[in-house]
Amino acid sequence: MVSFGNSLREKLPKLTTRREVRDTGGAAASRRRGADMAEYETVLVEQRGRVGWITLNRPDALNALNAQVSREVSHAAAAFDEDPGVGAIVVTGSERAFAAGADIKEMEDMTAERMLATDHFGEWNTFAAVRTPVIAAVSGYALGGGCELAMMCDIILAADSAKFGQPEINLGVIPGMGGTQRLIRAVGYYKAAELILSGRIMDAAEAERSGLVSRVVPAADLLAEASALAESIAAKSLPSVYAAKAALDTAMETTLAEGLAHEKTAFAALFDTADQKEGMSAFREKRPPEFRHR
Repeated sequence: MVSFGNSLREKLPKLTTRREVRDTGGAAASRRRGADMAEYETVLVEQRGRVGWITLNRPDALNALNAQVSREVSHAAAAFDEDPGVGAIVVTGSERAFAAGADIKEMEDMTAERMLATDHFGEWNTFAAVRTPVIAAVSGYALGGGCELAMMCDIILAADSAKFGQPEINLGVIPGMGGTQRLIRAVGYYKAAELILSGRIMDAAEAERSGLVSRVVPAADLLAEASALAESIAAKSLPSVYAAKAALDTAMETTLAEGLAHEKTAFAALFDTADQKEGMSAFREKRPPEFRHR
């Protein structure tokens, strides 16, 4: 989460200069990530324009999430988050499964002591903390850890074939990657309680009605719709996008008064950016803005 402190001029460079767009910086970051791609075994990673794509790639296991997946997804997302040429990230899976859950084989023999000592799901905190907006493009099953991964993203686009749920209760456990906390914030206590206590799976239409899903689209159009949305976000000013995401996160975690104070400070801070000057000048001059992301 981006933090605006008391001194706007002190905090603002943390928001802007790290990702100031320079041809050499973007090219170098892309080269570094390209070298790392050869090391990924469970995900496919690529950059299309200003959008970073992470595709879960364990088809034989319905993209079940194991420790290696968590490391590779988090590493790829963090690399995109540092790349000045990336303004949005899309995470997706296969047509059959976004991710059918956590890898049971990896966990079933663990003890409570080992689960806590190894912080089994801790790697996902890196993914959840990226500043760049993340879109989950969900087709097929998003169950257990798969649903929790989707909820770590900022926007969930679902194919009409998607299925969502937290069925961990059927395994004698509860959600362990944030499901009890994020689902209740998305759909409210009573809906979350029903889904988590019963383990019931809901289809995409119900997920949209419940507020979990941003939008449902035909399965054949899912990736195109995700790409269009990501490109639209990536074209915006990075400082304002960072500030907007941070303010939204603050709204989920603090009181209204604290959230309003954060918004007031963030809004003011953006008036020290070049993009604010460009955006308002472009509006007044009735032309498209040319943001420099600083």
